[in-house]
Amino acid sequence: MSKKRHKLLARKKGDHVQVRMLLMHPMETGNRVERATGQKVSRHFIKELQCIYLDKVVLSSHWGWGVSKNPYLSFELLHGEKGENITVTWVDNLGVSEKITTTIK
Repeated sequence: MSKKRHKLLARKKGDHVQVRMLLMHPMETGNRVERATGQKVSRHFIKELQCIYLDKVVLSSHWGWGVSKNPYLSFELLHGEKGENITVTWVDNLGVSEKITTTIK
């Protein structure tokens, strides 16, 4: 059972919406060595992230192994109303995909 606690917040601020997210992901570079075993830790990182609002992709980004563990991302939407949904999806280099959704407050 996964104990991941991703966070996605969207708040209306004046004429725009501030979107903030914290993704719980190891983001391993493949360069780190496990002290106990001396073995390299395999690369494991988010490759592609998308934010979807009103069935349209409003943010698309390609990441690599240089992004830190448990990445935080914040951006602003020029449109959006309270009660509407925003969804964030991502795929990592191992093919695992995840999705979180929130409502604009």
